[in-house]
Amino acid sequence: MTENLPTLERDISWLSFNERVLQEAKDRSVPLYERIKFLAIYSSNLDEFFRVRVASIRSFRKLAKSTRIAMDLKPRKLLKQIRQIVQDQQAEFGRVFREEILPSLESHGIYMIAKTQFNAEQKTFALEVFNQKIAPDMKWQFIDHEHPPFLENKALHIIASFKNDARLALVKVNTEATGRFIVLPAAGNLHFVAFVDDVIRLALPGIFKGLDIEGTYSVKLSRDAEMYIDDEYAGDLLEKIKDGLKERQVGLPTRFLYDAAMPAELLKKVKASFRLSKYDLIPGARYHNFNDFFGFPNPAGLQELHDDPLPPLPHPELETTERLLAALDEKDFLLHYPYQKFDYVLRLLEDAATDEKVLSIKITLYRVASKSNVCEALLKAVENGKQVTVFIEAKARFDEETNLFWGEKLQQAGAVVKYSYPGIKVHSKLLLIARQTEHGLKNYAYLATGNFNEKTALLYADHALMTANPKLADEVAQVFDLLEGRLLVPKCKRILVAPFSLREGFEKLIDTEIANAKKGIGAWMIVKQNSLEDKQMMAKLVEASQAGVRIKMIVRGICCLQPGVEGFTENIEIISILDRFLEHARVYIFANGGDEKMYLASADWMGRNLDRRVEVAFPVLDESHRREIRQIIDFQWNDNVKARVVDAVNSNRYRERREGERAVRSQVETYVFLKKINA
Repeated sequence: MTENLPTLERDISWLSFNERVLQEAKDRSVPLYERIKFLAIYSSNLDEFFRVRVASIRSFRKLAKSTRIAMDLKPRKLLKQIRQIVQDQQAEFGRVFREEILPSLESHGIYMIAKTQFNAEQKTFALEVFNQKIAPDMKWQFIDHEHPPFLENKALHIIASFKNDARLALVKVNTEATGRFIVLPAAGNLHFVAFVDDVIRLALPGIFKGLDIEGTYSVKLSRDAEMYIDDEYAGDLLEKIKDGLKERQVGLPTRFLYDAAMPAELLKKVKASFRLSKYDLIPGARYHNFNDFFGFPNPAGLQELHDDPLPPLPHPELETTERLLAALDEKDFLLHYPYQKFDYVLRLLEDAATDEKVLSIKITLYRVASKSNVCEALLKAVENGKQVTVFIEAKARFDEETNLFWGEKLQQAGAVVKYSYPGIKVHSKLLLIARQTEHGLKNYAYLATGNFNEKTALLYADHALMTANPKLADEVAQVFDLLEGRLLVPKCKRILVAPFSLREGFEKLIDTEIANAKKGIGAWMIVKQNSLEDKQMMAKLVEASQAGVRIKMIVRGICCLQPGVEGFTENIEIISILDRFLEHARVYIFANGGDEKMYLASADWMGRNLDRRVEVAFPVLDESHRREIRQIIDFQWNDNVKARVVDAVNSNRYRERREGERAVRSQVETYVFLKKINA
């Protein structure tokens, strides 16, 4: 059944998602500094894509041809497609920056200027900044073509060429002391900002005395970010991860981004010196590392250049509740981030840390904030004599170092810290508090679609449930028994747990819709997730569509299923929403013959989530909570401002608004809805 699926290539679909990010930078209704932020997000996303996905695809070329044919792998063709799409997107990126962002900044009295535009006062100021803050730590060297200098991953460099001298110099752009941007002296109401690159360019003649600089060109190398750790075998996984972090900095090149103005002969020389292949070379503009625009200064201090503030709302009941554990004895509480405060998670942990009847606290940590109040609360619990068990995912890509830092700190304080075990990641977001009551031991649980990370909780749209209902809390205890090795297979009746029952559970729910559709009973599904890639689940969706099940899907990122294909997916509609908050929640709703079932989850329908991770999908049992989530999902499905239609050609066209139809921007509608609940 999976052979004839109407599918889209995963990596091409991902590039289509990143194009939606670029669309936000192009959208003139988005405040200027938010448009700049989306340029930074696009750039950061693309860099990770090259470091991870392109690195993996390129490694496929080393496989035997027979193996590639058997696995239907065509890496050269795919890399060619990727290269063309990225070049087209990069060209549009540059156009938006030059023709839209810069003129808009200037209309507000903010000018980005190159060194050739510095006046005398600005030159003096820039050279003072260079001498005082940049020069002391700046590194440069002439390139030895036999033994070229090492290009650090993602670090920005300038290559300088000279007249009447064949040597090339490599200068590392140092931003540690200054950031990427320098605010130059203003002239009345006019404000001036320069790249630190140009401050360095201005100072180079003073460094290369006696040499006549011919040209300076920015370059950046991205390296393979995958840590090829064979975690199927025995050994200290934690040490392997630490070793892998060191190796990551010397991974193979995946993208050499260079200034397209670099002369062809010079590029050829640079390519040979750094042992690059033609597949590594990606032309760009004069300035690279646009992810630095996350920190672009606002010297004019104009708030209207940013989004209107939507401060996290208080929960109508939890805000005035002194003891959260006592409140959970009475009822469950549903939270929606970033619309509502994340503070209640910290309060729950602090409540548990100080409650003398609490015996233990157990938690799964996947991505931890560098300054983590969650971990500080756990340290307080340890200090107060609670038994604290922390399961830290040591393989959370790009967050390994932060996770390991907190793991070591908690372990030193006396917490029991457990790390990943071979072959699987723990991606579920769970907290379990065991408390002694007059009726015996009672479990309190927190289940969420998003991480225990107070920083991302301000940006990622997620749902979370606090409960003492034994139907859920006692099954969360089973998941921790699994993680601690006391249970081989959880026997949960309500919670679906990967890699044991999640795939099977979802398939049974879909099979119910298929059976009902064949009986003429109203059958439908609403699915919201980050990514759809698993062939088996896509085949099940095709089967459901062919049976007459109406399927609505909201897929933020990768979507490998083509909707609307006659005979296969004509009953499937898919949209993607991109706005100021990152849509991160996974929601699964099934008609179930009129007795609607709803699940929230940490898992997407990707092979890794269903088969190679510990994931949890939990039912929403409270009717009022189901109505609340359904209202939010309805806002999203009816979004006609930020929703894009997912189709077979990756058009990313915005959903059309009918004449006279009210504009529905789902994230704003959700905020207003929750604010009314609080009133």
